[in-house]
Amino acid sequence: MPVILKLATAALFTCLSLAAYGEKLRIVTEPWAPYVYDDQGSMRGLDYETTVIVFQRLGVDVDWQFLPWKRCLAMLDQGHADGALDIFHSHERDTQLLYPSEPLSEVEFVLFYANEHPHPANSLDDLRGLTVGTSPGYLYGGAFSESGLFNREPAPSHEANFGKLLLGRIDLVITDRRVGQHVIKALGLEGKVSQAPMVVSRQQQFLAVRRGAGMDLLVQRFAAELKRFKQEPAYIALSAKYGGFQAITASEHAVEQQESSAP
Repeated sequence: MPVILKLATAALFTCLSLAAYGEKLRIVTEPWAPYVYDDQGSMRGLDYETTVIVFQRLGVDVDWQFLPWKRCLAMLDQGHADGALDIFHSHERDTQLLYPSEPLSEVEFVLFYANEHPHPANSLDDLRGLTVGTSPGYLYGGAFSESGLFNREPAPSHEANFGKLLLGRIDLVITDRRVGQHVIKALGLEGKVSQAPMVVSRQQQFLAVRRGAGMDLLVQRFAAELKRFKQEPAYIALSAKYGGFQAITASEHAVEQQESSAP
């Protein structure tokens, strides 16, 4: 039997197994606009909409839950969720989770500062003695996480971090470039916040599922269908819809703006 037919058959059996018990795949994630977020009661975002399309093609029904990221990880640990959307690969999680070979997207972690208190950092050494706002449970890379040059202060949301930044309670905020832009625009902080030049780290985001019967084959099928979808005009349009940004520069003190093709 050809390999592709075997994978398709295995995925079909997995889907039928879920349907037979009246179950849906339970996927948890944290709002992480523009990758996944709640827009006045409607779930949207590049990675969310991509995942929905792929699972529809595979015939898999999904039950989605938005939770704080630490809660998402706890749900996985406790077996209360089958998978997580937009999770970074960690070797520590390999015994628990299965990752498709094809990532959904790539995150670029950068630093943002208030224009009234500029800290245009070019390296981690420039953060010496400063306090950087972080998000609990996020992986920013070993160099950032293990450095003793600066302080890290978590906040319950990205909006809270930017609020603390404007109040002068922290010196910088670390988050994904596109996420930071989205928050800045949503909070009306254009002209008040800028992006520092340095890129702290880049990491790929995945749809990962807990290890279990049939899940390894479902993950392989998901990766194959995701890779196929990424080559279609529909994905190119979706990517442009959520990723058409111009860069923020420290010297311009200007936030990124979406291209005219974006909503």
